[in-house]
Amino acid sequence: MSQPLFPVVQVPEFTPQNTRYDMEYRRSAKWDPVTNDFVRDGANRIVECDGKEAYAIWCFKIAQTERYRCLAYPGSIGVEMERALDNDDVETVESMVQRTITEALMVNPRTEDVLDFEFSWEGDSMHCKFKVKGVDCDKEITITI
Repeated sequence: MSQPLFPVVQVPEFTPQNTRYDMEYRRSAKWDPVTNDFVRDGANRIVECDGKEAYAIWCFKIAQTERYRCLAYPGSIGVEMERALDNDDVETVESMVQRTITEALMVNPRTEDVLDFEFSWEGDSMHCKFKVKGVDCDKEITITI
């Protein structure tokens, strides 16, 4: 009896994974944007926050994370502020900042909308304030660029 030229392999049947994203807000470590560090209690333990506050922290940090800067994050995470701030026209800069923040936050399936952008300028610093509407959650976030 002759052997086949190529080996014969049984291919297992494919079972699709559950693609439903978990929509619950989970507790997380509390972050202080002023000190840029985790919040700690008197015993130097990291303080936890509820899921909606953790979501607001995620939004704040994503709005300040430059895309492609950290290799641990996929290309869909972060904003493109450097490109937005390269323009000379204030209205163009504000429009591009609004677009890049909205795109970055809409990656999370919990985000329903990003709206009510307000910009104020102090010399070279731009203050951006916006509202994030999540599933059963509304948060107002302010960042300085």
